[in-house]
Amino acid sequence: MSKKKVRDLRSALELLQSIDGQLVETDVEVDPLGELSGVYRHVGAGGTVMRPTQEGPAMIFNHVKGHPGARVAIGLLASRRRVGYLLDCEPQKLGFLLKDSVNNPIKPVVIPHEQAKCQEVKYFADDPDFDIRKLVPAPTNTLEDAGPYITLGMCYASSPETGESDVTIHRMCFQSKDEISIFLQPGARHIGYFRELAEAKGEALPISISIGVDPAIEIASCFEAPTTPLGYDELQVAGAIRNEPVELVECLTINERAIANAEYVIEGEILPGKRIREDIHSNTGKAMPEFPGYCGPANPELPIIKVKAVTTRKNPIMQTCIGPSEEHVSMAGIPTEASILTMVDKAMPGKLQNVYCASSGGGKYIAVMQFKKSVPSDEGRQRQAALLAFSAFAELKHVFLVDEDVDPFDMKDVMWAMTTRFQADLDLITIPGVQCHPLDPSNQPEYSAHIRARGVACKAIFDCTVPFDQKARFERAKFMDVDPKCWLPDMLK
Repeated sequence: MSKKKVRDLRSALELLQSIDGQLVETDVEVDPLGELSGVYRHVGAGGTVMRPTQEGPAMIFNHVKGHPGARVAIGLLASRRRVGYLLDCEPQKLGFLLKDSVNNPIKPVVIPHEQAKCQEVKYFADDPDFDIRKLVPAPTNTLEDAGPYITLGMCYASSPETGESDVTIHRMCFQSKDEISIFLQPGARHIGYFRELAEAKGEALPISISIGVDPAIEIASCFEAPTTPLGYDELQVAGAIRNEPVELVECLTINERAIANAEYVIEGEILPGKRIREDIHSNTGKAMPEFPGYCGPANPELPIIKVKAVTTRKNPIMQTCIGPSEEHVSMAGIPTEASILTMVDKAMPGKLQNVYCASSGGGKYIAVMQFKKSVPSDEGRQRQAALLAFSAFAELKHVFLVDEDVDPFDMKDVMWAMTTRFQADLDLITIPGVQCHPLDPSNQPEYSAHIRARGVACKAIFDCTVPFDQKARFERAKFMDVDPKCWLPDMLK
């Protein structure tokens, strides 16, 4: 699709600049305290952000209040079509691209310090003027947030026992000039496990945070087990997407590596036995907007990263996202699509045609699975496919099953199928009392006395497929297949 080679944030922005309607920028000063996200909400946030919002271009703010010379980019991945441009793939085939990339990993390589663009400028925490809040223009999404958050930081750490490494994205809030809180959901990410191992030994866990990287890395970092089990470095997936290894560099102050062409790198250690209340400065009880569209509750005690250094490229560009935006749908949803495709194809090859983790579920709660019934014995196997998806992904709440004549990426078409091919007393399958996601406010005991614990709730399958023996009754109206460009050459490109 694309002609320009994308390997870092800057080349990604250059590509988008060459495509009409994919990137805008402004020289008007913006306040990172709520205002920046407030502006982009209207420009292109989409996702589960409170309306009015829309899918629109990525945006660069060239003047950020309190940060002379700093620029902030937002929304690079807030459009599936734009992700297609950035990964050089048709949007409907992104799940297949990632599926193939997981199966053909390319290991990262380490390059010398003098070649690492992320270390062109260096700041060390032992300098009395060091203050991460001044060095890194991290926005505050809403005025109720616990503080400025890093929302697109590629956290890289290694097991203190095996040396195996992992890259993931976590919620991180600036708490002082050299301290950052980090939210590690129990059992959900490997870096959390690495921290537990280190803390059990009374040791700090070295960690690097790379901000402003190749979008392929941001997408790949969101893979989870069982697709990428403990010991599988997701940077290998990014390498496979680009067909060349991701370049790393040794950090300057800790025993860890960082992404060599990142715009910013924060070097630090997760301290053993140290905790901080997430909203200690705001006292709002809220953290930041999360992917379901609500503000996540502030955690009463989170691990602390003690910052040792910040290194940057010359004239670095901060990258951020709005938690509930379409950007989260792209990063969380597309890897999940790839994982479901892999799992179901192993059990029943050729039956699952495509998967879409819809925007309304934030990329995590909803999956639309397009299933093809070819023979009478396929009846019922579509529900088995849904159960396979649920068994692997605890966060998945609703699965919509549709036939091959329904576009899974068009929720209007999915709702049409649900309206005309679904009867709730026959085709709704509920699975109560199973692990779901703790950030869904309806998955709480306060919502219903039947919910025993936070996050333990009900999953559902909406089987909107036609019974195999009745396919003739549900055939869609057929229209002439013509090329409309003959009549509207300028409008349809």
